[in-house]
Amino acid sequence: MKQYKAILIDWDDTIGDFVGAAKRALQEMYDKYNLSDYFASHEEFVALYKPHNIELWQLYGEDKITKAFLRIDRFLFPLLNGSKVSDKVLGDKALRQKLSTLAEQMSEDFLLLTTKYFSLLPEAEELVRYLAKKYPLTVVTNGFIEVQYEKFDKSGLRDCFSHIVLSEEVGCQKPNPRIYEEALRMNGISAEEAVMIGDSWNSDIQGAINAGIDQIWIRKSKDPLPEGQSATYLVQSLSEVMEIL
Repeated sequence: MKQYKAILIDWDDTIGDFVGAAKRALQEMYDKYNLSDYFASHEEFVALYKPHNIELWQLYGEDKITKAFLRIDRFLFPLLNGSKVSDKVLGDKALRQKLSTLAEQMSEDFLLLTTKYFSLLPEAEELVRYLAKKYPLTVVTNGFIEVQYEKFDKSGLRDCFSHIVLSEEVGCQKPNPRIYEEALRMNGISAEEAVMIGDSWNSDIQGAINAGIDQIWIRKSKDPLPEGQSATYLVQSLSEVMEIL
């Protein structure tokens, strides 16, 4: 087994349960703001929100939109396209302004609520503490400064990490190799001496490949691998990582 000098690890949905926190946050906002006035159901709201949010994060990672635009538009877009209002918005400036104000409120709430509902994934604490005893451990994560550091502190694992590399501080997002190069620089090692652990093919695994770093892909799906996707190591659970490292 190859010997590594440092471990790089993703945060959201590798260590922290962002999907679960976001699900609870969206449901709470749907009820709090009576979004049934705009959508036929909570499911319709989520179906409009999710793919648009993913698209916005991709554009943000490519420096095509600003953080401020992403934060508001991910909620404004579904509000403007809800089945109960979409045919009224163009001709009603007051309604559009109301929805714009609501999107701003929802943006603030979402960041607060996803932090409030933050929790570690099963086996995450065990894995992090295990790795921290054997290697310098560096978080490499996308996300906003104002919420990510709160989640690090809330996790109770902050002392396990030698370094934190946050996209907003570096000025680029995974999969840009520059964020990985910053992690290598902080550890004083070469790409061949590190391995990246993450759940996302696009940001974690492809990003590490771009930087010449080995990868451990935590791929929970049992579906066949999409063409062109592979990793140095492929596992389905965090506990399997301990068998490798």
